Amino acid sequence: MNKAAYALKLPQSLKTAAQRLAREDGVSLNQRITVALAEKVGAVETAADFFKRRGSNASPADFQEILDKVRSDPPTKDDELPEW
Repeated sequence: MNKAAYALKLPQSLKTAAQRLAREDGVSLNQRITVALAEKVGAVETAADFFKRRGSNASPADFQEILDKVRSDPPTKDDELPEW
């Protein structure tokens, strides 16, 4: 596995919390940060792939069909948009 060095600047509070979690897991701070980053990257990429697959068969006509079902009732009391 190729490894790349990266100087990471963290808020002290985040570093302290990460050190505590690493200690509780019996791993180094570097390993704890690497695992956390890998989990986040995996989650984001999985979500992106899901939405790409989900939307790959959609068309503007499909979207318009959904919009056509939206009711045109005025908002209920206290549900109006604020005036800017």
